[in-house]
Amino acid sequence: MPECPCPDPLWPCAMTGAVACLSGFTGLEVVIHGSSGCYFYPASLLKRPVHATLLVEDEVIMGSEERLRSVVSEVASSGLPVAVVLSCVPAVIGEDIRGALDGMDVFVVDSPGFAGRMEEGYMRALAAVAPEVGAEEEGLTIDGLNPVDPFYLGNLHETQRLVTLVGGRVAAALAAGPLEQVKRCGAVTLQTNPDLASGVGRAAGSLLGLEATVAAISAAADRWDLDPTPVVGEAHAAEERIDHLCDKFLSRHDPPAVAVFGGRAYADFAARALRRYLDAEIVCLAPRNGEGAAVSLEGVQDLIAAADPDLILGSSYEHAAAPGVPYVGLTFPQRGRVRLHARPIVGVEGTLALMEAVLNVCGQS
Repeated sequence: MPECPCPDPLWPCAMTGAVACLSGFTGLEVVIHGSSGCYFYPASLLKRPVHATLLVEDEVIMGSEERLRSVVSEVASSGLPVAVVLSCVPAVIGEDIRGALDGMDVFVVDSPGFAGRMEEGYMRALAAVAPEVGAEEEGLTIDGLNPVDPFYLGNLHETQRLVTLVGGRVAAALAAGPLEQVKRCGAVTLQTNPDLASGVGRAAGSLLGLEATVAAISAAADRWDLDPTPVVGEAHAAEERIDHLCDKFLSRHDPPAVAVFGGRAYADFAARALRRYLDAEIVCLAPRNGEGAAVSLEGVQDLIAAADPDLILGSSYEHAAAPGVPYVGLTFPQRGRVRLHARPIVGVEGTLALMEAVLNVCGQS
């Protein structure tokens, strides 16, 4: 039998993206309708309670509807609504999934792995929960949150902090918090990850970087007559602190040659920040998604070998490919590392955290 390697082992499929999105909401049970592999991969990334039918060969051949209804009935005993995400096998079989679940408080997300990459599945799941702007809602919406992202909680907390700082209120977060809040989204949206822009409300801008954060918060403040001055002051003070420490570093070291791997929005932000503060030479910029995405382990290894960087920003894959090169985590997976702190990459604290990590790693090397 000819070998058929995974077309993209570096980035999750649409099924994983859908599960990730749904798992961010409280008040919802998530069931993966598929095999054990389709369960354990997203579960290992998310580390959140999700359920699965864990189909075996007999059920694939003879039909999986009975197994699905049994699992959903057990999960629904919690009293919460249930979202069922289809994996590749049941999608190909073509069973009447909705008919099998008739009469149950369930909605089905048709997002098999072959439908696309993580972003496609995330958007399909978001469409299924159908967020809406509340008619009288004056709060803000936080957009682009993905539980797979190692910065998920940190981004949520930092955005909430910034909104509170200007005197505002968060109406809803996509995808985080109570599920029912998605029907009362704010008319203005703050984007934590432009790769996952939902299109809900009017986008005030991205929070990736100090300048972008000030612009986005100021735009949101104008809409609701809030005071952006505290955030502007924080950003200015943060920039001075970063400039001081980076100038000190550059007085002792040459600017680093850096290879950057990650989601396109994060990778672009990190590259800009390193150029701005450390005069870094970006010898490799390899996004995981979008046009020109790096889609193979061999390709990543070749890029690193050709670039010969002093510093790598990326995931465990890049770290394993060049274990002797100083490394800062920018995307998932982050295997073999303990992560207890809710570290952001957005906002004022996110830029400070990124540059702190880079300076510490480069200084030690």
